[in-house]
Amino acid sequence: MSKKVKNPTPQLIAVYSSLLITGVIALMLLGLVIIGGNIQRPILAFLGIVIVIFISSYFIFSYFLKNYIYRKIKLIYKNIRRTKVTGSESSKSIDLTSDIFEEVGDEVAIWADNRNKEIESLKAMEAYRRNFLGDISHELKTPIFNIQGYIHTLLEGGLYDEDINKKFLRRAANNVERLHFIVEDLEEIARLETGEMKLDIQPFGIRKLTEEVIEDLEMTAEEMNIELVLKEGAEQNFRVKADREKIRRVLMNLVVNSIKYGRQNGNTKIGFYDMDSYILVEIADNGIGIEEKYLKRVFERFFRADKSRSRKQGGSGLGLSIVKHIIEAHNQTINLRSTYGIGSTFGFTLEKA
Repeated sequence: MSKKVKNPTPQLIAVYSSLLITGVIALMLLGLVIIGGNIQRPILAFLGIVIVIFISSYFIFSYFLKNYIYRKIKLIYKNIRRTKVTGSESSKSIDLTSDIFEEVGDEVAIWADNRNKEIESLKAMEAYRRNFLGDISHELKTPIFNIQGYIHTLLEGGLYDEDINKKFLRRAANNVERLHFIVEDLEEIARLETGEMKLDIQPFGIRKLTEEVIEDLEMTAEEMNIELVLKEGAEQNFRVKADREKIRRVLMNLVVNSIKYGRQNGNTKIGFYDMDSYILVEIADNGIGIEEKYLKRVFERFFRADKSRSRKQGGSGLGLSIVKHIIEAHNQTINLRSTYGIGSTFGFTLEKA
């Protein structure tokens, strides 16, 4: 009861106001009757007048309250709603029996909370955009400056020096190829993010595909004296449902990453684990590992924990970002476990066929 008195609904306000007005008028009429000295005869008429006054005043207060509240709420909704509040919306839509102010207050609080979340999200996106533009300009600047330097050297006479002309042309060609890789990888990420790249989902053997990837990268691994092997227990040929060529790209990128950051005479082991409806694929190495402070940033575009080593090894710096986008396009998950100085393990899931 105390809550109703403290926070009355519009209907209660109308009732209380009507009772007050009716009481005042009733007292005035009663005074007139007493002064007239004839109380018996007009008593029924007096009661009828009081009832009519109460009912009339109640409807008058209700009408004006509805219109007043509607105008105020309409102003609030104009600010918090994306849709326009039109004049055709009748004031009858306001329920006088409910605590309309509390309901509007709750809605404003929800709107304010959503706005704060939007603002935080926009701030994060703006920070990401600034970092991304800085990273991509840095990544493109290096090969462009290299190409520029080699070409100017050749134009200034180096073209006729047999000791440097072919060497500089070869280096310029390598930097052009690096630019090409960066642009192609950026295009692929853009297609994956916008959904333009359609996945060709089909059943295939994950072990067979992994063996093909190992065979393709065997020579690259031999240059670092790194052994590429399947883990014990990975003999079973699990069949999965996914885009075979995209998963090949995932495996290639993860194995190449393990070679880049591996140790001389080290190894990269690939294993498969049955997880009921899914298969977990893990690529583990005993390389340099990643510091804990960098683990959350590994899948960011152009992020390199060891910048000098990774640039020396080449690549676009987008490999792990592409891996993450491909796995998420399959509605699956990818994770990383790593200990600095010991090695890293990347794992991702695929749906069983």
